[in-house]
Amino acid sequence: MNPDFASLPADLPAPVDDGAAAHLEGMRLPDVSLLATDGTQVTLAHLPGRTIVYAYPRTGEPGQSNLVDQWDAIPGARGCTPQACSFRDHHAELVRRGVARVYGLSTQTSAYQREAATRLHLPFPLLSDVSCALAMAARLPTFEAGGLTLLKRLTLVLDDGRVTKAFYPVFPPDRSAAEAVAWLDAA
Repeated sequence: MNPDFASLPADLPAPVDDGAAAHLEGMRLPDVSLLATDGTQVTLAHLPGRTIVYAYPRTGEPGQSNLVDQWDAIPGARGCTPQACSFRDHHAELVRRGVARVYGLSTQTSAYQREAATRLHLPFPLLSDVSCALAMAARLPTFEAGGLTLLKRLTLVLDDGRVTKAFYPVFPPDRSAAEAVAWLDAA
């Protein structure tokens, strides 16, 4: 059976706030360059203005089963495609609220991410931290599955390379972009 990555099961376990992102607000991101799906190198620490980066474990691949058995039972693992689609669907709202750039971030390869960005019609690039350089330097929350280090789901609002707001844990994933829009409206 191939899972429907675009939908979320009603019984997904919610992740708990383990404090792994508590240090991020106020932090200037480390000087780490990441390959984007548009072929550019992006250093989040150097970007002027407001940027939103949503981190996710990994997007599903059509025709393939989950990375590990019981993927849906790992709190926060399932929902990468719905999260990406929520940022796609709210992209214009974010831009109207002063967000200069939106990026998705995972430890998947840029080639894998390009397929997802194209298939999901994302109006923004995805960033590859395949070496976990940014994850380690910024101490981003991670977990291990299938022998891989994956990012836990979080959303960062950056202003001139500094974290203004960290949403963590993010649940449900398909509400991630709407939560960012609501925060921007209230800020």
